[in-house]
Amino acid sequence: MSDYENRPVPEGINISPSHPLKEFGLLLGGISAVLLTGVLLLSLLAGHLVRYVPFAQEKALLSGVDIGWLKDDQNTASQQKQRYLQALAERLATNMQLPPGMSFSLHYSPDTTVNAMATLGGHIVVYQGLLATLPSENALSMVLAHEMAHVRQRHPIVAVGRGFAVMLALSSLAGVGDGAMQQWVGNMGMLSMLSFSRAQEEEADAEALQTVLRTYGHVGDAAAFFEYIAGRPQSLEAPAIFNTHPDHAARIARIQQFAQAHPGAAGQVLTPLPAFLKKP
Repeated sequence: MSDYENRPVPEGINISPSHPLKEFGLLLGGISAVLLTGVLLLSLLAGHLVRYVPFAQEKALLSGVDIGWLKDDQNTASQQKQRYLQALAERLATNMQLPPGMSFSLHYSPDTTVNAMATLGGHIVVYQGLLATLPSENALSMVLAHEMAHVRQRHPIVAVGRGFAVMLALSSLAGVGDGAMQQWVGNMGMLSMLSFSRAQEEEADAEALQTVLRTYGHVGDAAAFFEYIAGRPQSLEAPAIFNTHPDHAARIARIQQFAQAHPGAAGQVLTPLPAFLKKP
């Protein structure tokens, strides 16, 4: 008699013990996690590598682009303000350890926005709304030095490099054609919407304080801008954990701690802003 036999096949061997939708969800989640991790790593790598792009090349990126908000108003009053801002920035620059060839181009905007912004190529825009609220040149210098620190540390090109890498990855995954990429590259007007991380903002704050200290011998009024912002009605501001900018109270506290550690000369003298700068 033979030792072999045809054993019956067990029932249900081709049926998964878990629901198919659960397995699909796990598969979809896993693929999404891998893709997101890949895009994140690509973004970080791009942000690291673009720091090695020479500043002259960074400036050249904007040389052939027609960007309306970087055009200076040609009326006499605006030109006077632009010259004052440029001179102040150049004075502050002498107290920053700038790499060879780095320079700043200051622009004045009559807009009522209470802010200033830095973008590619060392361009910095200062709005009338900001000038109208600051109490002294010292306070203005703190804001300018902060924006200049963003440029010195190459934060604008890092933001652009990361954004380009993410756009390139998503376009490849979605199968979007070259038209979308060309539109993104050509849409340099969106450079005014560059955002920096909280760590970059804190880095710029720290360097700005050192620059103001070297320029004036003290940091009086350095917190004026943040105190003004903190005193405005809080409307729809995002919670600190979701905000790229550090909390205003925390920034003011850090400035106060820095001032206590560097008291400077007794009787700090604040430099008033010229009257023409306040006029809209």
